[in-house]
Amino acid sequence: MARDALAALGHTRMTDYLRSLCERVLAETGLLPHVNAGTLDDDEIAMLKPVSGSMGMMLESVSKRLCEPGGPHQWLPRQGAGAAPAHARARGAPRRAVHHRILIGIGETWAERLDTLAAINEIHVRYGHIQEVIVQNFRAKPGIAMADHPEPDHDDMRRTLAVARLMLAPEISLQAPPNLAPGYLDYIDCGLNDWGGISPLTVDHINPECAWPHIESLAAGTAAKGYRLQERLTVYPRYIAAAARYLDPTVARQVGAMARHDGLALHQMQ
Repeated sequence: MARDALAALGHTRMTDYLRSLCERVLAETGLLPHVNAGTLDDDEIAMLKPVSGSMGMMLESVSKRLCEPGGPHQWLPRQGAGAAPAHARARGAPRRAVHHRILIGIGETWAERLDTLAAINEIHVRYGHIQEVIVQNFRAKPGIAMADHPEPDHDDMRRTLAVARLMLAPEISLQAPPNLAPGYLDYIDCGLNDWGGISPLTVDHINPECAWPHIESLAAGTAAKGYRLQERLTVYPRYIAAAARYLDPTVARQVGAMARHDGLALHQMQ
């Protein structure tokens, strides 16, 4: 059991374990942790802020219907319905640079997608702390409860991205995974301006069967659309510029050593 495994490692909850790992990353590597733990309360945010650059709150959907018995979110009380209000009530969240994700193709209606995007934007308008929103397409996998559920098609992704770009505040970056669809370059035409975390060293641990595009191919495809691929840190430039609000001083010093004058990564991928 997970609880027993945590106890064997000397922890009583996952957040404590996560903090210990982030501490090791900061102390032993040149990397900057991004905490993708879902919706957190004030105590958890305060615990993780000194050891991370940003957080993923991962709203996914505000649909109450998806949380009903038999729904995809029935066992996820901290996602789904109520997550957006909980995030808004967490006083510590506005003092962190965060991202959200909307997961499409899990049985939600278009109205529920729009409600989720509106909830995310409402929180940002109030606090100004959401640096990006990910639109991610559901992928069916053998052995999961939704193994036979249809996946959203390419046009569905394009429409959702275009609507998200129109609904979200212009300073919020729009992202979609380039490894989950062969026609990912079309996303740029729909308002996408960020490819997210891709790696030449590690797989996508959620979708290991979907290889990341090679950096060179992604750069060439992006250039063909009229844009230059550049590496950023887990913290976006405008939040680095406001480091006193969004970053712990220790993390801010590390970010400062990793960022160039415009806030992007000092050492760009080759």
